[in-house]
Amino acid sequence: MSSPTPKLEPARITVVESEACHFCEDAHRALEAFAASYPVALDTLDARSAAGRELIARHRAAMTPLVLLEDAFFSSGRLPRRKLDKLLRDRFGNTGAPLSSAGESHHG
Repeated sequence: MSSPTPKLEPARITVVESEACHFCEDAHRALEAFAASYPVALDTLDARSAAGRELIARHRAAMTPLVLLEDAFFSSGRLPRRKLDKLLRDRFGNTGAPLSSAGESHHG
């Protein structure tokens, strides 16, 4: 008799973004694609909000979006999709979408 597979909590991703930021828009689209394939709890904060300013200062983010994974610094600026895909795959298994579905198909 095998034991049931433990239910993993969703990965908590916090994005601090700025208005009219193309890296922020790109990251938002990619994270939505990841959320369609992995259990992800996605929170978005405005960089001008008190909480957003505090997180940017604490993590010394030079660019937006600031992306936190489980409240720890993950990236600033362009979202490293392959790195995030690997972390999510390691945590949840190979259930994710191909990188092209997460917006990795173009380079720029």
